[in-house]
Amino acid sequence: MLNSDVPSNPRSVDTQGAGRATARRAGTGPYLDEVGGTGAAHTPVWFMRQAGRSLPEYRELRAGSTMLEACFDPEMTCEVTLQPVRRHGVDAAIFFSDIVIPLAAAGVDIDIVPGTGPVVAAPIRDEAGVAALPDLTPDRLEKIGEAVRMVVAELDPQVALIGFAGAPFTLASYLIEGGPSRNHEHTKSLMYSRPDVWHSLMSKLADLTTVFLRAQIDAGVDAVQLFDSWAGALSLRDYRSMVLPHSTGIFADEVISTVPRTHFGVGTGELLGAMGEAGPEVVGVDWRIPLDDAAGRVPGKVLQGNLDPAMLFADRSALDSEVRRILDEGARARERGARGHVFNLGHGVLPATDPGAVTHVVELVHELTGK
Repeated sequence: MLNSDVPSNPRSVDTQGAGRATARRAGTGPYLDEVGGTGAAHTPVWFMRQAGRSLPEYRELRAGSTMLEACFDPEMTCEVTLQPVRRHGVDAAIFFSDIVIPLAAAGVDIDIVPGTGPVVAAPIRDEAGVAALPDLTPDRLEKIGEAVRMVVAELDPQVALIGFAGAPFTLASYLIEGGPSRNHEHTKSLMYSRPDVWHSLMSKLADLTTVFLRAQIDAGVDAVQLFDSWAGALSLRDYRSMVLPHSTGIFADEVISTVPRTHFGVGTGELLGAMGEAGPEVVGVDWRIPLDDAAGRVPGKVLQGNLDPAMLFADRSALDSEVRRILDEGARARERGARGHVFNLGHGVLPATDPGAVTHVVELVHELTGK
């Protein structure tokens, strides 16, 4: 299970935060104003996967390197994080990483295979596998912290930097299935058959995720987002009993709770209320649920979303109409109790997207909502 390519160091760094030196920037800006509940000069906009395959400059930079190599190369990570800010004029940068990076940093033998996704050499499906899962210590995230500090040094203080991590259920699904899965049959089998083993695994993954997010916060990110990409595969009952306690623990961490927190999942319309209960200030909404409907499911939260990523392939007239509709729904969501709206997609930018369409949406949102 251990990846010998990631150097192993003894636990020598305080994981509880004593002596913590945070490189937090001064400044606010549209994103932080909106998620802080004070309201922004315009509806802030950024996109999931804005730093990535849709940009020709990204593809040129990444030529000849693997995803894992890119994510552990501070200079490359910094450059990729900043590329969409320069090109699109978004109000927030998302730290370039991958859901499985903390697993790789801990020493799990995992690879990100082009065209497939994360692949685990030895899937975890029993008590012994959980016991063998290595801990993640802060000393193994030095390159991550260095990359964040480099971005902070270059980023306009009015543009927020959002930290990134995968939630325990999504990490567990990769570890148990051995890779991407449509039905999550091994994951659900373990969850139902051995709840004790399941909770032990989830607890370890929650600790790992907490360490990963803390490292980014210590280095200076302004906010964080927790992605539970596959949580939509669960019923509300199972989510509440098997997942929610572990995600709640992450959001309640004494360091993570010092920055604005967003929770997002795909196909999670029936879970939105419970995901809001986990403790974030912002709840991401995919394109299946209107924002004004979501406001009733997660009252008192800032909503993020929710343009269908496929709409970026439509002609400008259709695209503009959808952007206006979502902004109108965001306004109605505020009337129904939402504390704000961050414009985003309902999932990530698709690889074949025309970057010009992304820039156009940013400019249109700013134009339509500027005060």
